[in-house]
Amino acid sequence: MKLARYGAVGKERPALIDAKGELRDLSSVVQDVHARMLDDESIEYLKGLDHEALPLVDGVPRLGSCICGVGKFIGVGLNYRDHAVEAGMDIPTEPILFSKAISSITGPDDPIELPKGSVKTDWEVELGVVMAYSAKNISQSEALKYVAGYCTINDVSERAFQLDGTGQWLKGKSYDSFGPIGPWLVTRDEIADPQALELWLEVNGERLQHGSTADMIFDVAELVSSISRYMTLKPGDVIATGTPAGVGMGLKPPRYLKAGDMVSLEVAGLGSQNHEVVAAP
Repeated sequence: MKLARYGAVGKERPALIDAKGELRDLSSVVQDVHARMLDDESIEYLKGLDHEALPLVDGVPRLGSCICGVGKFIGVGLNYRDHAVEAGMDIPTEPILFSKAISSITGPDDPIELPKGSVKTDWEVELGVVMAYSAKNISQSEALKYVAGYCTINDVSERAFQLDGTGQWLKGKSYDSFGPIGPWLVTRDEIADPQALELWLEVNGERLQHGSTADMIFDVAELVSSISRYMTLKPGDVIATGTPAGVGMGLKPPRYLKAGDMVSLEVAGLGSQNHEVVAAP
């Protein structure tokens, strides 16, 4: 099942995508797509509804982030060997973790804002993982049972803020609009193997990233298990699992986003995103 949220910023309504690919309103059934309705029982209830009896959403509305009320937005750095190489950094021997501010979260087609003073705003297509249950010190063999589903994420990053000066990743990852999530949350049962998903990203129609989640250094189960050692993961928490090679800072010469650029990206089966790059107001 594919869950979504649509409507104006701050006024999104819950929805699902039916078997014909049409958007159906869920607001008569649930308040929103939030942490309290991601457990297996709730998902099975939603799957069992007569989807064609739900109100059809007219037109082509704006889609918001596919999950609301995110508690933690956790990123994984250098989780593809080819990306670590292009970044000139050592291959990690354990997951590198960082946080993104939840205020960075936006919809899948909302503009990407360039921060004032930005000179190195970059792109990163990633597989996103959304938690269904609290997870603390869980094993790899059990980890995927704690996952609600998967989504497409663009881990937008300002490299000067991230790596120059004091070199704090949080500063380079957290500007408003730097965390587009969606268009859908695809429930765990629809993704047979999260390590077999193609992902790609284009800037102005030029394909710059093209990889597979099979190339992750640490797979989804290992990431969820590892992170649960350091903090309790909660329902609705989001993990961005890393990006393959082809980011702007790895190109020769490096290339970064500028106002007017168009960024398109997709994770197979999880939907695509399309963003216009704009200067911050």
